[in-house]
Amino acid sequence: MTEVAEAEALILEHLPRLGVCRQPLADCVDRVLAEEVTAERDQPPFDRVTMDGIAIAARDWDAGIRTYEIIGTQAAGAPPLEVGARAACVEVMTGAMLPRGADTVIPVERIAREDRAATVDARASVAHRQYVHRRGSDRQAGVVVLAAGARIGPPEVAVLASVGRATVTVAELPRVAVVSTGDELVDVDEPLADYQIRSSNDRAIEASLIRAKLASVSRSRVRDDVAALRSALAKLDADADVVVLSGGVSMGQFDLVPGVLAELGARLVFHRVKQRPGKPIWFGTSARGKPIFALPGNPVSTLVCATRYLLPALRAAAGLAPPPAEVVTLAAPAEASAELTHFLPVKLSCSPAGAALATPCPTNTSGDFAALAGTDGFVELPARRSEYPAGATARLFRW
Repeated sequence: MTEVAEAEALILEHLPRLGVCRQPLADCVDRVLAEEVTAERDQPPFDRVTMDGIAIAARDWDAGIRTYEIIGTQAAGAPPLEVGARAACVEVMTGAMLPRGADTVIPVERIAREDRAATVDARASVAHRQYVHRRGSDRQAGVVVLAAGARIGPPEVAVLASVGRATVTVAELPRVAVVSTGDELVDVDEPLADYQIRSSNDRAIEASLIRAKLASVSRSRVRDDVAALRSALAKLDADADVVVLSGGVSMGQFDLVPGVLAELGARLVFHRVKQRPGKPIWFGTSARGKPIFALPGNPVSTLVCATRYLLPALRAAAGLAPPPAEVVTLAAPAEASAELTHFLPVKLSCSPAGAALATPCPTNTSGDFAALAGTDGFVELPARRSEYPAGATARLFRW
């Protein structure tokens, strides 16, 4: 059997880098940036006023002048006025260009105005260039403001808008075909016989991919029949970029997936990983070189394997750097396995000191997917001991 870390590395090794496309800025939220973005001009592009008040020349203040003639008003979005004469000032608004000849702003709260004269409070403290956001002090024209591989969230959208990117180069969303196998499965709106169950694994995988904004997803179900499975997989391999199967990968009489994949020319990379749940996981590439994830059919195993292997692989294929490992502290003892890496569902909370705590929420079986509702993810407990005490730390994987 393959170790967990080795399985993760093998998957990343066999997943091709995604192509790129250009999208309107409004459609790029949560997409992965695939180009380097530079500042089109200095930021801010001019000396910017950061406080309502008056703009003066500091030399006048240094000369002892405390009353100034107001020669105009400078609003944001207007060309700059000029403070030329001695003891002159310009009323300024936050966000406005600093008037030419001025280099200091005195807040309106420190000023008494009478007609066209502004007198500064005698207790006011005035420093050169106060309340002035210097041109280029944030970024200078031409410097990189966003690196390729960034996930585009609200701050990144603001940056892209500020540099005039109406369209943006992003990683393409791969077409992921999710297939549930099994004669017992019926869809959510179909009549249900006593010997059947509703198909949920395909929808859980689909939800994971949509939530992570990592793929466009199609779902289908296939019976436990060699010919039907062969036909469906051949078509999906032609149409999709990645195929994800649920069920049919263990060692039972109707676990047909590995054999059918071999018939279709798929290359096995590994089958069975030293973990619980999800030990029978199969991974390989199709005859066309496309990744195939064949996950165990038990619902907890399916969702754990999709979270632990599929999502990180698609993030890497999109150009996202691996996030720092998130480590939490167990809030209660947890049973584990000395032979297998154990993935244990948990609920998160916070200690009074601010530490991230994980309360174990073991499932009754790997089919007990209802127990996952309300959990935040699972922790990975290495195969070192049969019990982890409260206070032990473990790596967290969020759903």
